[in-house]
Amino acid sequence: MPPFLLTSPSVSPTIDTKSRQNPLIFDASFLQNETSIPQQFVWPEDEKPYHGPPPPQLYVPPIDLKGFLSYEPIAMSNASRLVDLACRKHGFFQVINHGIDSRLINEAHKIMEYFFRMPLLEKQRAQRRAGEYCGYASSFTNRFSSKLPWKETLSFRYSADPQCLNLVPDYFLNVMGEDFSHFGRVCQEYCEAMNKLSLVIMELLGLSLGISYSCFTDFYKDNDSIMRFNYYPPCQKPDQALGTGPHCDPTSLTILHQDNVGGLEVFVEDKWHSVAPCSNAFVINIGDTFMALSNGLYKSCLHRAVVNSHTPRKSLAFFLSPRMDKVICPPKELVADDDQRIYPDFTWSTFLEFTQKHYRADMNTLEAFSNWLRNETKC
Repeated sequence: MPPFLLTSPSVSPTIDTKSRQNPLIFDASFLQNETSIPQQFVWPEDEKPYHGPPPPQLYVPPIDLKGFLSYEPIAMSNASRLVDLACRKHGFFQVINHGIDSRLINEAHKIMEYFFRMPLLEKQRAQRRAGEYCGYASSFTNRFSSKLPWKETLSFRYSADPQCLNLVPDYFLNVMGEDFSHFGRVCQEYCEAMNKLSLVIMELLGLSLGISYSCFTDFYKDNDSIMRFNYYPPCQKPDQALGTGPHCDPTSLTILHQDNVGGLEVFVEDKWHSVAPCSNAFVINIGDTFMALSNGLYKSCLHRAVVNSHTPRKSLAFFLSPRMDKVICPPKELVADDDQRIYPDFTWSTFLEFTQKHYRADMNTLEAFSNWLRNETKC
């Protein structure tokens, strides 16, 4: 039997132990040319991407940060108004004139492409272990056995703690060896740029919610975040597979830079909308943790990635997260009393652990976690 076929598929909303015992091997260099894809990558009829006319484009307002960064009153007012409207509706917006060097962005894309072009055995030197969120993953073959995403990822931790200045380079040095020293330095520099940008966006979110603009920057200044490289190889059956299934990001904020291929879709007003790539912009979306921090005022919206049959798609995703021990509790300005609270208090470490044990991309993770947490506190 070919190595990419699973002997005993089973469906489970939680982690599938059978898939760990008999894991699929998602070798993109082989599977991207196959006219028949393994059944585990075929999505149910009601969840498959629609391959008729292209979906309507979602209006993702471009927020010009140049004036905001200069603290120009009119620019700050306009930016906060646009962000507030977008975040209350679907949680997606873009930032332009963000100050991130285009050469750094291009270099990050180059090293990402270099990594995913390596042979599978080389990439597996950074293999993600069960229960962990860092490392290389070829689909989610060691976690689930149905509705698998048609993608590869490389994830690693970034910390804004001054004691962790070499965290990213050291990770790649330890996992991949001396040949990846430049790779690690570029990743560290890119993460530092994303950290700086994320704190600016947190200022903007504080202003748009009508609270102190330093409230969220203080909360996230010592963040413990995740950086991820996404690679979606061509699929000869793009009408049957998904690059990433419908999901909400469990983290606080996602800063995404897409290549020019396209494939990001957002579910708004009961239908899927595409988000056109723009090389000069970062796409920002609210995650579950910040939705809880805003007491549900700002939305963490369902989104997915579709694939195509001819061109690989790549993206850089920085997932801002608070320090592990920080308690997620809305500022008092957003809740008059406890009766208005939608979600219980939780730490990011507890939520992260929950996602590793129970997370499935196509479930409402925050709602499931909140119910689980309430039940735990009753015991």
